[in-house]
Amino acid sequence: MKTENIISISKALSDKNRVEIIKLLSENELCACHLLEHFEITQPTLSHHMKQLTESGLVNVTKRGTWNHYSINKETIDEYTDFLQSTCKKNNQNGMCTCDSK
Repeated sequence: MKTENIISISKALSDKNRVEIIKLLSENELCACHLLEHFEITQPTLSHHMKQLTESGLVNVTKRGTWNHYSINKETIDEYTDFLQSTCKKNNQNGMCTCDSK
C-alpha cells in the first residue's frame, strides 16, 4: 500500500463521526438518508464526511435516484489491515532496536 493511501485513510479515520460511519457501514450498505438518522449533523456535514471516506478509498458510493448509497470498500480495508498487521509483525520480530544490542 502506498504511503499516500495510508495517510489518506489515517486522516479519514481521525474523526469520531467517520469512525462511527465505518462501523455502521460494516453492518450494511446505507443510503445517506439512513446515515443521517444516526447522527445529529446536517446533510452538508454528512456529505463532507462521506467525501473524505470515499476519497480515501474506504467507502464506495453508488447513486440511486436522488440518494447516494454507501458501502465498505473491503479491498481497501483489507490492504490497510494487512499494512497494520505487517507493521506489528516487523516490530515484534526481534523486539529490540539494533543500536541497543551493542
